[in-house]
Amino acid sequence: MTAYRIYHTRSLYEIWGDFIVYRNLVPADQRLPSFKELKRTLFDEESPLPRKVEPAYGRVVSEILRQARRLELPGGKIKRVIFLGDTRMLDGMAFQNLCQAGGWPGWAFIGKDELKAAKAQQIEGAFYIANRWSALTDFLATLQNQGFGLDEETALVIDMDKTSVGARGRNDRPIDEARLEAVQHTVTDLLGEGFDEKSFRNIYHTLNQPIYHPFTADNQDYLAYICLMLGTSLFKFEQILQEVQEGKLTNFFAFIQRVQNQRQELGEGNLGTIHDQVWANVQANDPTPFKAFRYNEYLCTAGRFGRTVHEPITKLLMEHICITAEVWEFAAELRKRGALVFGLSDKPDEASFPTEEQARQGMKPLHRLETLVVGEKSKPN
Repeated sequence: MTAYRIYHTRSLYEIWGDFIVYRNLVPADQRLPSFKELKRTLFDEESPLPRKVEPAYGRVVSEILRQARRLELPGGKIKRVIFLGDTRMLDGMAFQNLCQAGGWPGWAFIGKDELKAAKAQQIEGAFYIANRWSALTDFLATLQNQGFGLDEETALVIDMDKTSVGARGRNDRPIDEARLEAVQHTVTDLLGEGFDEKSFRNIYHTLNQPIYHPFTADNQDYLAYICLMLGTSLFKFEQILQEVQEGKLTNFFAFIQRVQNQRQELGEGNLGTIHDQVWANVQANDPTPFKAFRYNEYLCTAGRFGRTVHEPITKLLMEHICITAEVWEFAAELRKRGALVFGLSDKPDEASFPTEEQARQGMKPLHRLETLVVGEKSKPN
């Protein structure tokens, strides 16, 4: 008997509106400043786009939060932060950098569902770590008991992927499957009859392991490009894998340089054109160089949001991306108390927004898509 149930249909827009930034640190609400605008005063013109774990990321987001608070509440100030996430390392670092940059005290909830284990939660400094998303109810009670302000001077920052949607341990598989589907579609389209699905999946799943992160930089654009090029006649996967394992091929940049050295063998068709685009973007230090893959990822991810139920909930959670009911309820409660609610996503903008043509056809950013809200059967308060 399933432990989950569907409560209603909503969009993340109803939680935070357009108060969200994706990887490029360009707020969906155009009234707020982007990284490009802020770096003039926070850093310098040559500063690269920071990643989520870097202190510079916290500085940018803290300033965006301040301005978001003033938009909603003229004269309002942020004095404390609550962070909801699903990973102790990535979200934990983002939380700590945010607090340090803003000079704010804070609490972070790091959650996932492990229903086969006994319910457990522990406090480590300012971290409340739990193996149930339903523990957010206990987390709220803890904050209240400690007198931690839950009002208009509080900013609630919520990680989007695998927290507010696709909850880790409950519903995270569809997010990963959408990405894999996008890689496969992209590679299939470019290789045509030369595409070998069995070989592709073996390459992708092998190189997607942490042991090979030094080579792929844990960057899905790099991984997708490597899978594409290993599907051509340029390289043999076994040889490349051996070189990586022996330390002869140490990173993605060395790999794409090899492709560039053999550029003429790709010809002037789609493969050559795609390589030229990725090569140019890599030279420009674009962290999302494989645009065609990311555009497909948007379509594959958006296709997994939905409002119709045709299957048992266990199957639904394996295939469709749902909003986490407990996160929804927590955010709704703090919003009711006047807190600023803001979303963060490390998903590239190209994988999160429709193109201009798609937008004209009525397609929406991921945070504006409606989908089912799913939580444990004992509904959170």
